[in-house]
Amino acid sequence: MMNLIKYITLCTLLFLGTIEFSWAQNRPEARICGKWESTDNNLIITITLHKGQYRAIIDWFSDTEGKPLDYWKDKRNPDPALRSRTIHGMNIIKQLRYDPESRTWEDGMIYDSKHGKEWNAAAYIGKKGLLHVRGYWHFKFMGKTMTFRRI
Repeated sequence: MMNLIKYITLCTLLFLGTIEFSWAQNRPEARICGKWESTDNNLIITITLHKGQYRAIIDWFSDTEGKPLDYWKDKRNPDPALRSRTIHGMNIIKQLRYDPESRTWEDGMIYDSKHGKEWNAAAYIGKKGLLHVRGYWHFKFMGKTMTFRRI
């Protein structure tokens, strides 16, 4: 009898967790969350909501030299204490917030490990479902956009 109660409790908790996750994923501001691959096929990131801000973690990137992903370090970081951290698993987007009026994510920062620089960031999901992340310097027209597809 006790095992049956535990089983029913576990099933109920799993069911409620699934409903909550499904509800969160259907909110407009949560559409950005998930795993994305660049259209250049050289980068995979996972975007999550953490303490009211969206962030992106590097899951995979193309290594043309055949070395393990953990080999690559943040060697161009302006902070010498951070130059030994690995790029794989690094948080590259922070402070991004959803703007319901424009249905975009704004006022974030994106880190470019190739150059050791941080840029302003904004993102939106286009009509074809592609994610467009723009890194720029103070003005959006002075920047570069990376495009991702959901995987």
